[in-house]
Amino acid sequence: MSKVTMLNMAGAEVGTIELNDAIFGIEPNQNAVHAVVKNILANKRQGTQSAKTRAEVRGGGRKPFRQKGTGRHRQGSSTDPSQVGGGVVFAPKPRSYRYTLPKKLRRLAMKSMLSSKAQENELIVIDEIKFEEPKTKAMVKMLADVKAEKKALIVTAEKDENIIRSAANIPGIRTALVGTMNVYEIINHNSLILTKAAVEKIEEVYA
Repeated sequence: MSKVTMLNMAGAEVGTIELNDAIFGIEPNQNAVHAVVKNILANKRQGTQSAKTRAEVRGGGRKPFRQKGTGRHRQGSSTDPSQVGGGVVFAPKPRSYRYTLPKKLRRLAMKSMLSSKAQENELIVIDEIKFEEPKTKAMVKMLADVKAEKKALIVTAEKDENIIRSAANIPGIRTALVGTMNVYEIINHNSLILTKAAVEKIEEVYA
């Protein structure tokens, strides 16, 4: 097991924590990460785009111009896709882009990203994050003290409204629970901040 320095909210070292190499020390699988990120983005799509086919556009009751003598191509309906105002060929219709991936692949992608953050020194472990009240200024100070990058994902074991509300107005900072964090959010932030309790819960879930 590899050891990582554990900090407090003031950025001071308060000891070390051992990380499970089966979760934080594997060789990152880029194919798994790519597949899961694609899946997450596809599942976010609304799929509400729509256009009218030639059967749905208005018109088409009579021949738009005579068959011969105009110098134009013969045409029998104003709804034809080649006409201005005509229908769309293979028009997009509302649909769901949602699909699922195997659980093993999703777990591998998550372990790959956690390992990647640990190997690239972008993982910050804090013994405990606790605010008496929601205060953006206190959160900004903590992030500066622990030397977190501008874009940071804070992951806690349990929901804490004071932490969520303290980070809500800071650009590039997001909060998540161990059960709700995903690969896309981790890859989209420079720093991953975990509480000691979050590390223990991650190791419990992904062991």
